[in-house]
Formats: sequence, structure tokens, C-alpha cells
Amino acid sequence: MRYLRGSTNMGLFYPTDTKSTLIGYADAGYLSNPHKAISQTGYVFTFCDIVISWRSKKQTMTATSSNHSEILAIHEASQECIWLRSMIQHIQESYGLFSFKNNPTVIYEDNAACITQLRG
Repeated sequence: MRYLRGSTNMGLFYPTDTKSTLIGYADAGYLSNPHKAISQTGYVFTFCDIVISWRSKKQTMTATSSNHSEILAIHEASQECIWLRSMIQHIQESYGLFSFKNNPTVIYEDNAACITQLRG
């Protein structure tokens, strides 16, 4: 509560000259804890070039390969993406603050096998 009281004058600033696009980045660390066979998921989303959501957590399912670990990370990121898009749309419709177009959201991923599998 002390933090909230001390930061009431802080907020997110959305410049008017940036594109109002939602962009995601997802990655996974395969067997980041090899002793327990646990991988790590991470994602970050930006809107108007401002980070609005991020997360890093241990995967609850044991991944059998780095590709599998990356697919699990994309799955987590896509769930967050759906929620963020609905929130942005709600804000747009309620307050008319953003000109958010209903274009697909790009989620960047760096694993070539995962990208090929998702495209196929």
C-alpha cells in the first residue's frame, strides 16, 4: 500500500505520434533447471512502443525438447495476447482514446523449428 500511495502521480504515457499496435515477444529456456527438468517461459508485449505486459515463469509441463518448450511459451503468450486485445478494444470503445485497428498481433519467436511448425 505504501508503494501505491507513493506512486499515485505515475502512469503510462502513450505518445500520439506512435502507431497503436500491439506487438509480442515470446521465448523459452529449455531445461533452465536441468536437475528438475523444468523449462522457463517468458514473454513481453508492447503497445505504442511502451511495455504493457510481461511475465517470466517456470513451465508447469515438462518439455520434451527445446521446440516443445518454445511451443508452450507461445501458448502462454497467445493467451495473454487475447486478453490484452480485448482490454485495448474495451478501452477504445469506452473512451475513444486509441485508434486500435483490428489487425493481427505479431508475436515474435526465435526458434526456427517452432516457427516452421506453427506456419505449417
